[in-house]
Formats: sequence, C-alpha cells, structure tokens
Amino acid sequence: MRHKWGARYHDRLVDAALAAAVLAFTIPTTVTGDSFSIWDHVPDAIQIAVGVVTAAAMLVRRRTPWPAVVSSAACACVTGQAVPMIIAVYSMTAEHRVRRWQYVALVLSAVYLAVDLRNPHTDRSIYLNAVRALTLVYLPAVVGTWAYAYRRLIKELRLGIREREEIAASEERRKIAREMHDTVTHAVTAMVLNAGMAREAAGPREIGELATAIEDKGVQALNELRQLLTVLRRDSGDLPDGTEAITRLVGEARESGLRVALRLDAPPGTLPRQVSHACYRLVQEGLNNVRKYAPDSHVLVSCEVSGDQVAVSVIDTPEAAGPGGRRVRAAPSLGGGYGLAGIRERVHLAQGRFCSGPTPEGGFALAALLPLRGPGG
Repeated sequence: MRHKWGARYHDRLVDAALAAAVLAFTIPTTVTGDSFSIWDHVPDAIQIAVGVVTAAAMLVRRRTPWPAVVSSAACACVTGQAVPMIIAVYSMTAEHRVRRWQYVALVLSAVYLAVDLRNPHTDRSIYLNAVRALTLVYLPAVVGTWAYAYRRLIKELRLGIREREEIAASEERRKIAREMHDTVTHAVTAMVLNAGMAREAAGPREIGELATAIEDKGVQALNELRQLLTVLRRDSGDLPDGTEAITRLVGEARESGLRVALRLDAPPGTLPRQVSHACYRLVQEGLNNVRKYAPDSHVLVSCEVSGDQVAVSVIDTPEAAGPGGRRVRAAPSLGGGYGLAGIRERVHLAQGRFCSGPTPEGGFALAALLPLRGPGG
C-alpha cells in the first residue's frame, strides 16, 4: 500500500513538472513577443489561454491522451511551440493502447512540419523540416510503444511471481495438513480406542496395560509432531524408516485387538525416503480405517519390492467372530475425509499409482505401486 501511494505521488509530481514546463515554453515567449502562429494577428490573451489549457491537459494525460493531443496541436499552431506536442504524442503510446496511433502521430508530424515551415527562425528546407517532424514527433510515439510494452511485461512478470508464490504457499499448507492429519489422527484414534477398552477392562492389570499403551501412543505422537516441526523449520529432516515403522504399526494394531498379518519383503534402507514415508502413511491410514469401520476383519498388510518398484497394500476381509469370541471395539470416526486424499497426493508426488475401493469378498483395499527411483530417492 505504501509503495502504491509513493508511485502515485511520483506520477503526480512528474505531471505537475510537465505542466510547468509547458507554461515555461508558451507564456514567456508570448509576453516577450517572440511567439508566432501559422495565422496572423492572434491576440496574446488567446495564446496564453491555449498555453494554460495545454498545461492543464498534462495533468490528465495518464487517464486519457486526447486532451493533451488536441490542445498541444492547437498550442503549436497558435504559439509556435511544439514541445507540448512531443510530450503529448509520447504519452499517447506510453500510457495508453491507442488504436491506429500511427495515423495520429502522422497527423501531428504534419502539424509540426507546417509550424516549422512558418517559423521565422528556422531554414526553409522542406527535407530538413520533414526529418525534424518525423524525428521529434513520430519517433517519440514509437519509443512510447516500447515503454508501454516494457511496463506491461514487468507487470506480467510480477503477477506470475505472485501466482507462483501463492501456489507454493498453498502446496506447503497442503503438505502440513497431510502430515498433521496422518500423525494426529492415527495417535488419537489409537488412544481413544484404548481408552474405550480400558473402560470395559476386567481387572486393574489390564487397565494398567491399556493406560501404558495410551501413554506410549501420546509420547509417540508428540515425537512425530516434533519431527514434523523440525522438518518444517529446516526444510529437511529424518522421516521414519518405512519398513521399521510398518512393523511397529502392525504390532500396535495387534495389541489393540485387530487380526493383522504382515507380508514384508523390503529390507530396511532399500526404499527412497519419500517412497518409504508414503508406504508408512498408507499402512497407517489403512489400519486407521480398519479400526473405524471393520475392526472384526482379518487384515493383510503387504510391502514387497519387485524389480524397481515396491507394492504396498492394506486389505481387510470380513470374518465373523467365533463362538464366545469378543468383538473388537470400533474406534470413533472423527470425520474429515482427508486421509485418502492425502495418501493419493503422497503417492502421486512419489510418481506412483494409487487405488482404493471395495474387494470382491466385501472388504476394502488400499494399494499403491511406487518406483524405487522416485523423487527424493
């Protein structure tokens, strides 16, 4: 805002200086009798009035070019001063996109030629008069078009930079939202589920174990949030190793009562960082969805390397509880619907393919195929 006010103040100061220059060229010559006109016997009062009107037109030259163009041409014919016309023709193309400006510049050049031929202080060479007319009138109009194009290019570049900054900021916000959703949702879901199990626990020992699990999950969530903040501050950081983290997630899911089988064929350290983290988040989101919507299902978590790709999936298959078996408590759904969208974005950023949907057996599957040489690998 301050920059715009300063630019506006500068423009007004320049316009005022041009208006003063027009008055300095017209009025003194009229008062001293050095002015001339293409017509004979023009009263001094009319010459001064035309000069004042031309000076006033310079104050509005940025809004519309025509007052300056018309008044400067009249000023040249009445007082013999062509400088205001030069300023007007430049402003016509530098400040505005005037259609057929070439014809207007040619007309003003013809006016300059007529005034120059009438000037008692100049030569009578039509060739030199024409050269001066084209040089002092038409050429400033051409230069004005260059100035207009340059200003427009600078404006477009600034707008492009601003748009790229907004896109980058939006992407950073989406990245933070994905990380916060995956970290907090997983931790809170597990803690709420364990708290519900503690309420139905049979004895103090079981309650103590569940309370310890809640405490451990809270500490783990705080550590992950701290790592996330470190990454955001430094724009780099150590993300959890996907294979080890997947094994930990499966163990936690089994402790909460889920029936989870793990098929892991990806040695630690073989996956690129971004791919490893995408695998970890996909398994985390898949197990969270099982806790919410199908806690009694049989779950298969798979992460296998084949050639230059890694396939990761979480597939649940409905199974009825056996006679006398205890049903697993479902975790509450916190709403939002950002989990699958976030996983899809992670997989696409890693140049992989993602799919999700129901299985023929009535369950649900999350799966992704990721290249081992993805970005960040």
